[in-house]
Amino acid sequence: MAAYSFVTVWRHQAPIGDVYDAIADSLHWPEWWSTVTRVEEVAAGDPVTGIGNVRRYTFKGSLPYALAFDLAVTGTERPRTLAGRATGELEGTGVWTLTEEADRITVARYDWNVRTTRWWMNLLAPLARPIFKANHDLVMKAGAKGLCSRLGGVSGTCAWVSDGSGGRGSGNAAAVD
Repeated sequence: MAAYSFVTVWRHQAPIGDVYDAIADSLHWPEWWSTVTRVEEVAAGDPVTGIGNVRRYTFKGSLPYALAFDLAVTGTERPRTLAGRATGELEGTGVWTLTEEADRITVARYDWNVRTTRWWMNLLAPLARPIFKANHDLVMKAGAKGLCSRLGGVSGTCAWVSDGSGGRGSGNAAAVD
């Protein structure tokens, strides 16, 4: 299986609790995250922490396929951390880490360490890795833009940053509003 390590950073001028709550409430992602086509509850977890909760996510970027995987919540610490383990077409771990900066800027960092399980993605990985990375970046930039809108962001208050960790090139940064 081909392995990928992506690091994405979202910067939002919003309270950390609001950003955390929007990310934690993934059943509503399709309402504001344009590349999330579906989120389904597979198994309920702890009603307070969410640990043990399993949801099936379907994402569709710019490439001619969608990816679906289940994510089980393995750790939470409101409003700082959300962690999970993915199984399905992607396998691995994802961790959201939130911090606050001056002027109510919340930084949401997502570390996504996964392997692809589709045979054709593994076959094409040596050549298509930069394309898969670009598609991941498109998906995450759409999330930053949607969250900005969801939280009432105005021009200049939201940004998306990719450090280039999943590909061979340098990082990218862009305003999303």
